[in-house]
Amino acid sequence: MDKNNIIGFLLIAVVLIGFSWYNQPSAEEQRAAFVQDSIAQSKKSLSENATRIAQQQRQQAARQKVLEDTTSLFHNALTGNVRRIVLKNKRVELTFSTKGATVEKAIIKGYVGHNIKVKNGAADQKNVTLFDETNQSLSYIFSTKEANINTADLYFEPSNITDSTITFTAKAGEGQTLTMKYLLGSDYLLRMQMSVQGMAGLFAPSMQTIDVDWKDKVRQQERGFSFENRYATLTYHKTEGGTDYLNEGKEVIDEAIKDKTDWVAFKNQFFSAVMISGSGFQENALMTSIPQSKASGYLKEYQAKLKTSFDPTGKQASEFEFYYGPNDFRLLQKMEKESHFGKDLQLQRLVYLGWPLFRIINRWFTLYVFDFLTGMNINMGIVLILITLLLKLLTYPMVKKSYMSSAKMRVLKPKLDEATKQFDKPEDQMQKQQAMMAEYAKYGVSPLSGCLPTLIQAPIWIAMFNFVPNAIQLRGESFLWINDLSTYDPVWEWSHNIWLIGDHLSLTCILFCVANVLYTVMTMRQQKDQMVGQQADQMKMMQWMMFLMPVMFFFMFNDYSAGLNFYYFVSLFFSAAIMWTLRKTTNDKKLLALLEKRYQENKANPKKQSGLAARLQAIQEIQKKQQEELHRKQEELNKKKRGL
Repeated sequence: MDKNNIIGFLLIAVVLIGFSWYNQPSAEEQRAAFVQDSIAQSKKSLSENATRIAQQQRQQAARQKVLEDTTSLFHNALTGNVRRIVLKNKRVELTFSTKGATVEKAIIKGYVGHNIKVKNGAADQKNVTLFDETNQSLSYIFSTKEANINTADLYFEPSNITDSTITFTAKAGEGQTLTMKYLLGSDYLLRMQMSVQGMAGLFAPSMQTIDVDWKDKVRQQERGFSFENRYATLTYHKTEGGTDYLNEGKEVIDEAIKDKTDWVAFKNQFFSAVMISGSGFQENALMTSIPQSKASGYLKEYQAKLKTSFDPTGKQASEFEFYYGPNDFRLLQKMEKESHFGKDLQLQRLVYLGWPLFRIINRWFTLYVFDFLTGMNINMGIVLILITLLLKLLTYPMVKKSYMSSAKMRVLKPKLDEATKQFDKPEDQMQKQQAMMAEYAKYGVSPLSGCLPTLIQAPIWIAMFNFVPNAIQLRGESFLWINDLSTYDPVWEWSHNIWLIGDHLSLTCILFCVANVLYTVMTMRQQKDQMVGQQADQMKMMQWMMFLMPVMFFFMFNDYSAGLNFYYFVSLFFSAAIMWTLRKTTNDKKLLALLEKRYQENKANPKKQSGLAARLQAIQEIQKKQQEELHRKQEELNKKKRGL
């Protein structure tokens, strides 16, 4: 670019700037423009507000019209006074409202209602309030030819009132009624029959269902929010069999359930509200579960949108049963027998017993033992100790077998060292391993025999992991320093959450982790005595991982129930005692002499050798022949190369 071009661009810029300056509005014009803009903006805002208000008015009018349409058949039931009527027995107290004619408050008697806002338990109540009108609602929607009828909008007239019965009636016109009849049993089961009279012509011929909309913001009932939240699930039972539940840790909104269902349960850790349909709920029910924050006082927000059969002629009532009570396995089995529907409801599945293998252990062993011990009216802490003792007695033969296998390897260690000392190079590790296995085979010792018993005991640990947190019998039960075996036992608490730890330190969790460290040290010393060569070096590398496990357990179990941590602590204590006793009562010299005798017998009569030792010996022989054949072929190949 030359000088003339630069001068040309500068002149153009000066002209443009000057023209813009000359044509800019004066101060008065700018003020006038500002005023005009403000007026225009105000008009726009007013217009938008007017539009929004008009839209709101239209929506309100539409809602009012819907309400009028909804209750046009029930104009006499559109207004009224709210009355509250209580049905009660020794187990529950249910409060009904005449508006909507449903249970608006459920109190479960005989269980402590924790005031979670007070840490020392001084403000606890005698009973558990499962829900009230502020966090639960239930409505039934009927679709007529012209409008919808929502029972939540109607005021019902109560009649036939006793401690166990009540009938609600809403009148649509002369001879036209909607009736709900309730009957409370002797415990936790409430029956309901719903029917209409004189309204058959108002419904479309194809209308054979009613909609059910059930909502509940489930209260936090226990002091351990995170632990209780794990077991709070919206659970349902499939008509064809089996139960399922929504993901307890994620937000699930309007998930369509493809199967027909018999019941839906709004469940927390120890209590449930269950709605059962006599004819079942139809496919594609929509279910919602939204986790709540810790400080809210709630666990989940549940909603179930359901459809069930309805007879518009009134000849056949729509029947429902409601269960408001504890998640007690035996009690839920009893409730199923008391149900009038004659279905295999599997209500006991509300008590989670683990995956199939662990469920079998808990269902057919742990439950029976637990029932027997709790029937003796002894402290629940003692019950956990006795269950642990019984399990240790049952598994003792396997534990002893595992220990004796390790002891045999320990007393043979000098012989193994001698038999493998020539294989010290890294490339000789296969030969070293073969020599070790051959030595074990000579004495009839299987290094794998100590592993299987240990693996067999693992399902018991996992089964108890699923059983103890769901045992409502532990709720509110104290033992030693533990105020409540069903939740954590804080030795120190603070007001804010610390990552991975929470807002407390649980004493039983600390005891469990310390016991785990000591037991790990004991087992490592035992294993060290039987390791040979590279195995010992690998064992040193594994030590830090073995010590890391108790630390991980602390972060996992600090928020778990004191009963579960106490069980694991007692279990480790008995395991350590058994291992110490076996070590003290085992005579290594006699054991080695016994192995030497067996070796001489096998040497004199090779056919006598059987079992795993014989198979190992056979494998060793095959491997030896393969090595010799490979070596021979390599020698022939080398000779040919030298000949060329």
